[in-house]
Amino acid sequence: MLYSIHRNDWLFIQHLDGGFKVSERHMKERLAFYWGRIRAGRLKDFIAQTKWIYSYARRYWLPMIFYTALGLTGTVVSLLSSLVSRDLVDIITGHETGVVVQTFCFMIGLNIGNTIVSMISNYASEWISMKVDAEIKSEIFEKILVTDWESLTNYHTGDLLTRWSSDASQISSGVLSFIPNAIIYAFRFISAFAMVVYYDWTFAVFAFMGMPVSLLLSRKLMRRMVNNNKRSAAMNAKMSGFNQESFSNIQTIKAFGLISLYVQYLKDLQKEYIDMRLDFQRMSVWTSLLLTTVGLVVSYASYGWGIYRVWSGAISYGTMTMFLSLSGTLTGALSNLTSLVPSAISLTTSAGRLMDIIEMPREDYSNAPEVQAFLERHREDGIRVCADHIYYAYQTGTQVFEDASFCAKPHEIVALVGPSGEGKTTMLRLVLALMPVKAGSLTLYGGETLDAIPMTPAARMMFSYVPQGNTMFSGTIAGNMRNVKTDATDEEIIEALKLACAWDFVEKLPDGIYSEIKERGGGFSEGQAQRLSIARALLRKSPILLLDEATSALDVATERHLLRNIMSDKYPRTCIVTTHRPTVLTICNRVYAIRNRRCEVLDGEAVEQMIHDF
Repeated sequence: MLYSIHRNDWLFIQHLDGGFKVSERHMKERLAFYWGRIRAGRLKDFIAQTKWIYSYARRYWLPMIFYTALGLTGTVVSLLSSLVSRDLVDIITGHETGVVVQTFCFMIGLNIGNTIVSMISNYASEWISMKVDAEIKSEIFEKILVTDWESLTNYHTGDLLTRWSSDASQISSGVLSFIPNAIIYAFRFISAFAMVVYYDWTFAVFAFMGMPVSLLLSRKLMRRMVNNNKRSAAMNAKMSGFNQESFSNIQTIKAFGLISLYVQYLKDLQKEYIDMRLDFQRMSVWTSLLLTTVGLVVSYASYGWGIYRVWSGAISYGTMTMFLSLSGTLTGALSNLTSLVPSAISLTTSAGRLMDIIEMPREDYSNAPEVQAFLERHREDGIRVCADHIYYAYQTGTQVFEDASFCAKPHEIVALVGPSGEGKTTMLRLVLALMPVKAGSLTLYGGETLDAIPMTPAARMMFSYVPQGNTMFSGTIAGNMRNVKTDATDEEIIEALKLACAWDFVEKLPDGIYSEIKERGGGFSEGQAQRLSIARALLRKSPILLLDEATSALDVATERHLLRNIMSDKYPRTCIVTTHRPTVLTICNRVYAIRNRRCEVLDGEAVEQMIHDF
């Protein structure tokens, strides 16, 4: 059969076809957009972060089941209370005085039971949250300490502190609340809805009236929540870093008269933080206002419908009361379910920030048993350190060493000299395997033997290191000493203090080795703090001692005396020092000058010339 198409019909068909094409194009654009987001790794990151959170959550599956069971029990008790409340109203309005007291007592019992269940649930929640918080923080702390040192320096200490404290706490509180609460809220919603439909399905319509608005607003709020979480975390890290640096450098701030400047810096940061929070808060206020309005409309509509149904004789007064109670339960459960979405976003954001840290390159301690055996074999003859043709460049690309070599043996003091910035400290960090060499090798040999082991992070058990600056911890002198040797006796501590030329001032203190040290060595001069640091290193009795400008605050006579003490000690110690002061070089066995990215051995004449020029 043939059909004839009128011109207007044809135009109409073309219009429809164009609409279909536009719709199809729009759909393709949306698919391309979401595919782009997936390719960008956001979905993959979200899944990875969720799995990481689950790795902690599954360790507490039994307490979580207990917590979930308590929540479900509370929901059942609450629903039973609604039924009893309905019966009580119907009894009163029907003047059935015979069972009023019995029903009233039953309702009181249910409310008391609900309160007890709620208290137990809150206690269980707090217990699990604290346990998970402690476990996560302990594990993150350990992982930060074994993270590749150079990679870790890309993060400000304030940022690390924020991630370790705030983000870990966010995870620990969310591990418990998310999955169990999702089950509890879903059960609460389904059970309340089933009761409404069972007794009068028309009330279900009113219960669902506000849901579209809630879902739309939650979607918009969720997008804002993602951005806010990232901005808030970055801002918290910024403020934490500022506070940490300011408190650590109060002396400098005072000395330069920077108090007003730093107060203004803090006020600017606080203003930035407040503006950011208020921006999100304004959105939350308007959203809450709209949701509250919708909730009131739904409630009053339900109330009006209930009055009509009672007036028409379809339901009793008690049933209407129950419906109003269940309507609130439905709205609250839906709101709680919706709030889990931004909670999930907040959790995964925190997980991502922690994963950034713990997924950085980790140091390898797998050969610790071999290192321990090597150390035991050569405790008597000592260990020599040899750097053979090493190359190193920072991650920024700056070349520091090219074909650099040096060697230090037991009972020797080997000096590394050179201008600031030439690589003396970097060389010691390479020796400690804090940073890996790009080429060449760093090898430890047993005395004069060929028994060798490569330098790895595990080999640090054979080192004592005194870096630049004040490295004393708050506590007592003895407590600082025993950090490196927990079983050290008072006599051993005093002997190490004598060796480091520190006993002369420690013995004059009222409490001797049990005198208090303030934060960052407070209460002692820089030179005294350096000698305490060296004493702590000597107490450890490590075969290799590294001193990085560790005697810079000492006078020349004390510096030479301390180094001679190390040399005269019978312990087969290998000592490597870096120094800007060539006056002590005459007592060193060898002196290497770091020049042109290499280590050049200086002869006696060159050393004398350096001393003369100094």
